[in-house]
Amino acid sequence: MTELHFKSALGIAQDIREKRISAVEALDHFLARMALHNPTLNAIIQTDLETARADATAADAALAKGDIMGPLHGVPMTLKESYNIKGLPTTWGDPAFKDNIAGEDALAAQRLKAAGAVIFGKTNVPLMLADWQSFNKIYGTTNNPWDLTRTPGGSSGGAAAALASGMTGLEAGSDIGGSIRNPAHYCGVWGLKPSYGVLPPRGHSLPGAHAYADISVIGPLARSAADLEMAFGVMAGPEAAEAAAWRFEPPPPRVRSLKNLRVAVQTSTPVIETDAEYAERIHDVAEFLAKQGATVSDTALPDLDQVKAHQTYVTLLRATTSGRQPAELVEQNLKDIETLSPDDMSYYAMMARANVMRHRDWLPANNERMRMRAVWAEFFRDWDVLLCPVGASAAFPQNESGTRWTRTLVVNGKEVLQNDQLFWSGWNGTSGLPGVSAPIGLTRSGLPVGVQIIAPYLEDLTAIEVAKLLEQEYQAFEAPPGY
Repeated sequence: MTELHFKSALGIAQDIREKRISAVEALDHFLARMALHNPTLNAIIQTDLETARADATAADAALAKGDIMGPLHGVPMTLKESYNIKGLPTTWGDPAFKDNIAGEDALAAQRLKAAGAVIFGKTNVPLMLADWQSFNKIYGTTNNPWDLTRTPGGSSGGAAAALASGMTGLEAGSDIGGSIRNPAHYCGVWGLKPSYGVLPPRGHSLPGAHAYADISVIGPLARSAADLEMAFGVMAGPEAAEAAAWRFEPPPPRVRSLKNLRVAVQTSTPVIETDAEYAERIHDVAEFLAKQGATVSDTALPDLDQVKAHQTYVTLLRATTSGRQPAELVEQNLKDIETLSPDDMSYYAMMARANVMRHRDWLPANNERMRMRAVWAEFFRDWDVLLCPVGASAAFPQNESGTRWTRTLVVNGKEVLQNDQLFWSGWNGTSGLPGVSAPIGLTRSGLPVGVQIIAPYLEDLTAIEVAKLLEQEYQAFEAPPGY
């Protein structure tokens, strides 16, 4: 029988409902796991145990009266540090906000609690949520439970590490540049980047931020694809004011079995090399699907120039995050672009231009994005999902030197810029399409890897269903050695 700390959130909730364990006992179990493993992982960086214990006690009292709060009744969980939790600081890893104590819970936290979740802490992030690693000057560095010398990913790195090591029952992160998907991939768990705009991010913000960022979404991470589906249902839907006019009713999955699946498979791009062994693992999945009766193609792709698509993504990404830039960096960007060649399409050049671009220069990029959305919609008339990498490789060694745009990783024996693997984040992120990162096994060196399952806009349940089928028939959750 699976130990409690490695069960799915749905499994934990079932144990509590059937009174095999109380909510208070479940909380104590995860707190003991945290005491055992968090000193070496540094994944959970804030706790509110008084509130969590009160909530767990209330869940047990409700159950004693026969009342079930929701699908997460009594489940202990954590949230990414960037969500507001009443009474806890929300810093986004920036020392300037170390005293920013939230006055109320983020909307997603409210909805998760209403569904019965017992939120007992928050998990680590990189500075301003802007790295494929998770370290900052307030809370330090988070390590990957599969190899403490490697990154757990970012920016939801603490979330994925806490899940993989069995220190939490469920997590919620955010994603603008792979920040849910790459930590899930690096740590061997599931993560959903939902369709843009369907999970309201109110309260996932720093002080004074009221407008929602372009491209950015919030979403769940879990030890089971079924948990993604449940959490998606809990977190999705309009805010109170919008609910007067609309409801969110996502279409059902296109398929219920692998036999009927129409799947395109992509493992390479002109933008950045993919590790050969990682690509091999994805092709293994494709071969398995074909044997199950799925229609599989390794040549079908949206009719888009991938280099141009990447340039469009970086432009829109860095334009929307430019609001987080301090004044001195803005001034530096203005100086830098005067010296850049118009032909320089390096990541730094694209970023510097986008950080200070005029709105009239942003409009063509947005127009190209809308064209890309139409092309993707046409592609998905013939194909249900596209399978592709999440990043360029399995988790890479921690590297906190220099800047994120100058750091490298080794792919197929060659050093490449870490940020170029953002292609796989923007391939669907630019157009607001959903993507699930699902585990597909281990490399020969024992590191987990995941496949990204991209589905049509608003058809999140199709991507989740394919992940559920793969979990059932191909690769279930595997715990890191020693945990």
